[in-house]
Amino acid sequence: MADATGKRHPVGRAARRDYYESAMPKTLRNVPIREWEAGDNVQGFALLTKKEQRQDRNGKSFLDMELADASGSIVTKVWADSPALNGAYEPHQFVAFRGSVKNYRDQLQLTLDECRQATEADRHFGFDESKLIPSTREDIDDLWRRLERIYTEDVERPVMRRLAAETIAIHGKALREHPAAKAMHHAYRGGLLEHVVSMAELGRLVCSHYRELDRDLVLVGVLFHDLGKLKELGAMPANDYTLEGRLIGHVVMGRDLLIERCAAIPGFPDDLRTLLEHMVLSHQGKKEFASPVEPMTPEALALHFIDDLDSKINQLRNSREAATGMQFHRGLGRYVYLPPIPTPEEVRQAAEMEVIAAEPHALEMAEMDMPPEEEDGEATVAEPAELEETTAHVLEELASEEGRSQGEVIREALLVYRSQQARPAPKGVGKYRSGRSDVSQRADELLRQAARRNR
Repeated sequence: MADATGKRHPVGRAARRDYYESAMPKTLRNVPIREWEAGDNVQGFALLTKKEQRQDRNGKSFLDMELADASGSIVTKVWADSPALNGAYEPHQFVAFRGSVKNYRDQLQLTLDECRQATEADRHFGFDESKLIPSTREDIDDLWRRLERIYTEDVERPVMRRLAAETIAIHGKALREHPAAKAMHHAYRGGLLEHVVSMAELGRLVCSHYRELDRDLVLVGVLFHDLGKLKELGAMPANDYTLEGRLIGHVVMGRDLLIERCAAIPGFPDDLRTLLEHMVLSHQGKKEFASPVEPMTPEALALHFIDDLDSKINQLRNSREAATGMQFHRGLGRYVYLPPIPTPEEVRQAAEMEVIAAEPHALEMAEMDMPPEEEDGEATVAEPAELEETTAHVLEELASEEGRSQGEVIREALLVYRSQQARPAPKGVGKYRSGRSDVSQRADELLRQAARRNR
């Protein structure tokens, strides 16, 4: 039996059902958001991070939302004709959903058909909060070790080192869990710790380059600059502003935490405290960005630009993972171009090409002192015609054994030569020389020539 396209498929009710079911798009269940592609039908659980009711051109209501899990987030729409429009679910709740993924203006977008708040009964179907909370991809324990090492080894003044140590001890647990922002940058669990560590490591480099900067001030300023966010924002998943955060803001709250910690250290120098206060108050850079004052010291200026750089690169990294190419970036207020992220295979091939490009030098080294093959204590050299035939035979045999082209075999041969550097094996190439005693120096030379021709 043939369908409208002329393609034949099995006859019979069960066979027809199987055929048409196999032709329909499959529904991905409990697959991380990062793995979705345009055209996918998806079903599972997520964290609802945003929900706003809006109207389209015809005056019909729709919901502009965002769903997230530990792998990433996606812009989500609930249109007027969807049963999910009137569902009982709110931001910062875990939801069960079903919908389809589309490509809209070069970005993936999810259209929901069903959505409701997740319940305990959903655990039987794969609901697990730990997989749904956006989190840093860095290892938290590694970040923590790097943080402690910086503030133990790189801060010179004992009083400043004590200030950092006591602050880390008191706020460490919250620092490991908190986001660095509600939405703009590092807006995930552990984001604040990742941001501080990244900035501190950048601060060390900047201070090494500009030696007139006070390293202690820069590093301790980094530690305190966003510490007020521990009170301004709630911990994940309720990453939203607290009442105190709305009314006062993290800049002033961070300055208050600094004064509190300095007061706990007898004899803490007033001049250092004042300089640190200024750095915390001015780190946003401009008054219109919620800084009461603008940076007026070299260290305050350095802190501001380090903070700005780290936050913007994080924004672009997150955007690049969602979509590549030319796109308008709301956070930066301009178009940005984000090249595609190379796949592991592309990275491997690029590494091979770098080795091949550098190979002539390595081959010269290999040819400088290459002894002849020995058999029963005597040097032997095969005839040229025999060698050419043998070399071709070896390449064909290797390619056939491993299901690869001769070009791929040559590339790996060159990689092995490069890794040996000092004295590549004179007989065969790396792992290929074992059991191939009929390949002499001349055969190796022909192999090199073949490699050059295949570049």
